Amino acid sequence: MTAIIDVFFRQATIEDLPALISLFADDAIGGHGDTVDLSARPLYEHAFAAIEASPNDLLFVGVAGTEVVATAQVTFITSLTGRGRKRMVIEAVQARADMRGKGIGAKLIQHCLDIGREHGAAIVQLTSNNKRPDAHRFYERLGFEPTHRGFKLRLAPAAT
Repeated sequence: MTAIIDVFFRQATIEDLPALISLFADDAIGGHGDTVDLSARPLYEHAFAAIEASPNDLLFVGVAGTEVVATAQVTFITSLTGRGRKRMVIEAVQARADMRGKGIGAKLIQHCLDIGREHGAAIVQLTSNNKRPDAHRFYERLGFEPTHRGFKLRLAPAAT
């Protein structure tokens, strides 16, 4: 078995942005079009500012030593369904490729679940790309159940 890596979690800062961009750009399966090209940096900065300003969003980084090695974003949603129970969505879960299989992902998800409890979330939900069977087994091992089928639709920009 691979050694477990010592990692701690904290909210991301703007100084973490280059490492976060690299994590996402390195993801060949996700298909999000992320890039380390500096011309895209203002788009990431704008998104980071929006997440940071939102009272319903938290962006975390996992740090091993002094390096950002993982990330996840959580969003809280209050819905009328379920008698107004608060939900937490975990999104953009990513561990650096050379750090996978070392216990970081499980610790990251546990951190997110702890935050959800602190914020009064009754349900946690996430989606995982159909092309990631290893991730599906990982989430199921952590207690998540595939109870729903997700759908996505890409929107063209609104006409101005």
